Amino acid sequence: MKNHLFFWGVLAIFVKAVLVTAQDEDERIILADNKCQCARVTSRIIPSPEDPNEDIVERNIRIIVPLNNRENISDPTSPLRTKFVYHLSDLCKRCDPVEVELDNQVVTATQSNICEEDSTTETCYTYDRNKCYTNVVPLTYGGETVMVTTALTPDSCYPD
Repeated sequence: MKNHLFFWGVLAIFVKAVLVTAQDEDERIILADNKCQCARVTSRIIPSPEDPNEDIVERNIRIIVPLNNRENISDPTSPLRTKFVYHLSDLCKRCDPVEVELDNQVVTATQSNICEEDSTTETCYTYDRNKCYTNVVPLTYGGETVMVTTALTPDSCYPD
């Protein structure tokens, strides 16, 4: 009987913890969710610990460091990556133009002021499942070696 009550008590605590966590996640605003660099930045407004009448912004930065990743993501023979660089300004950069109404006029603006830089040099630490990655590899057949391009992510290179 004691074990049965203990089980239900633990289950009740677990359910409450899950509900509180789900509630906290709903209050967060996602500022950046960069799947390429395995980083997510969220914020939420909470009461200040010093002054309960004042609200402050709490930022959470989650970075998942991918292990066993290669320096060149398209080359499986390249050395393992040991250095990961994250710039918060790059993660939160939003360069897509949006239309904003100001003084009864619609203007086009970007949400970042560092969009003029070359954005094609972004370092990606993981595969984008929707992008086709290829590499040139030697293929020996019938005594001849030829260099052929092969798909590293065949699902995204050869659509159904």
